This record gives sequence, structure tokens and C-alpha cells, in this order.
Amino acid sequence: MVHPARTPRQILAFYYQMTRPRVLALVLFTGLPVFAMNQTGWPSLATTAWVLFGTALAGAACSVLNAYVERDTDARMARTQDRPLPVAAVAPEHALFYGVALSAGSTVVLWLTGGPVAALVGVLSILFYVFVYTMWLKPRTPQNIVIGGAAGATTPLIADAALNGSIGMGSLALFLIIFMWTPPHFWAIALYRKKDYEMAGIPMMPNVVGDQPTRWRMLAYSILLIPCTLVPVALGSMSWLYGGAALMLGAWFVWRNVGILRARNYKADRQFFMASNIYLMALFAAMIIDVAVPVSLG
Repeated sequence: MVHPARTPRQILAFYYQMTRPRVLALVLFTGLPVFAMNQTGWPSLATTAWVLFGTALAGAACSVLNAYVERDTDARMARTQDRPLPVAAVAPEHALFYGVALSAGSTVVLWLTGGPVAALVGVLSILFYVFVYTMWLKPRTPQNIVIGGAAGATTPLIADAALNGSIGMGSLALFLIIFMWTPPHFWAIALYRKKDYEMAGIPMMPNVVGDQPTRWRMLAYSILLIPCTLVPVALGSMSWLYGGAALMLGAWFVWRNVGILRARNYKADRQFFMASNIYLMALFAAMIIDVAVPVSLG
């Protein structure tokens, strides 16, 4: 099935779709606490906007290049078969050029607004996502998202490098939180889309070890995530105002994970996936509120 692009607006919509804007919004949100934690106060609106724009270009580049590499795999999966490349709405060579252009644009913007370290982290994120995760890990090991999740956790590092010229412990703590959150989040997708991954020949955890063992692994990560979320408090980057919220959100996340172990069905797995998005958004919102409110309980 081919969706003809009859107007410039339709063409732009296809290219916009390839950047996965909903995922991009969540990725950008995880960088905001770094701006709030900046020692000299929240940077100017122009600096914030340019750094986020450069980061958005890097994230978009990852999605587009991933779509190019996995276009044949996407065509075999119900979840992705209607994307622009599988339906031939965008030519593969155009998608490749688009992804490379976004990568170059990201590098230039981050270099000019954040400096060479920020640009380097952005470039390494793209290279890691495309070559290490997409091309090497994903088709070979069920641990693909465990290692590959590092690429999606670099937004705080880019923001820190752009603001301070280096990467500090505060942004590394946020990186750790996202890194530990990623496996249960993506394994939930792998559970309710298990047949898709089987047809595509991708060795996701449920296809290799089974559904319940995957849910137990998700629970383990959810439990380990709780102390990771308290690292910013231990470092002094956040107060116990955030720490209390982190504990409550962590308990809720573990409870939702226990729920899918009991339910043993893909409807519950899908609900857990949506809950994981809410969890991460709420956790990082609590960080921003903590810094914005002049209250210290520690």
C-alpha cells in the first residue's frame, strides 16, 4: 500500500512523522532539570531554546536514520508497517540524506550555542544509536535495549556540556535514571508487540526468555531504579522535596510492575508502558519543581 504525497503539506507531514515527535518531546523534557540546576540560574531563553533545538535535531536524526536502517524490518511489523518508508511515501535515499542533514545541523547548532563538548556528545549519541544499538545490538541480543538505552539518556549530558563546558555528577545522575528506566519501558512494548518482533526476527527479551521471566526482569529494574532516583538528593542537587516525590513515584511504578506479573496479559503490559511514560515525566517534573521552590528539607 502506497500513500501518495499529493501536496507539499503531505510531504512535510511524512518527514515530520519520521522524527517521532512524541518520543522527541519526552527526550527533550529530561534535559530541563539540568537548566533548572544551573549554578548561575536558569540560562537565557535564547540559550535554552538553541540548546534544546540542537538536541532535538540530534534526536530526530536518530529516529530518521533508524527508520532508514530498519525500513525492511518495519515493513514486517504491524506497529511500524504504515510508517513513511515501508509504504514508499519517502524514498530511502531521501530519508538517508534527511538523517545526515539533521545530524550535521545538530552538530553545528550545538557547537555554536553550547561548545565542542556538547556537539561531541550529540554526535556520539547519534553514532551509538545508529551503529551500536540499531545495526549491531538490536538484531543480535535480547539485551539490546539494556545497552542501547544509553543513547536515549544523553539529553541531560548534552545540556550540562552546553551550559558548563563539561559533564558533571548531577547530569550523570539523570543519565543513570533514564538508563535504568529504559529496559522496563521498552520490554513492555516487546511484550504486547511480541508477535511483531517474532515476525521481524528481532530477539527481544519476551521472545527469548518468555513473558513472565521478562516481567520479573522489569520488576528488578523498577526496584533498582528507586535508589538511582535518590542519587540527586545524595549529591545535593535536589532536596528531599524531590526525594519524597521520587520515593512515592518509585513505589507506584513497582506496584504497577507487580500488577502486570499478576495479570499476565498484554493489555496490562500496554497499560504499564503508558504508565512508564507518566512516571518519567512526573519524576523529572518533580526535579524542576524542587529547584524552582526555595524549600530544603535536607
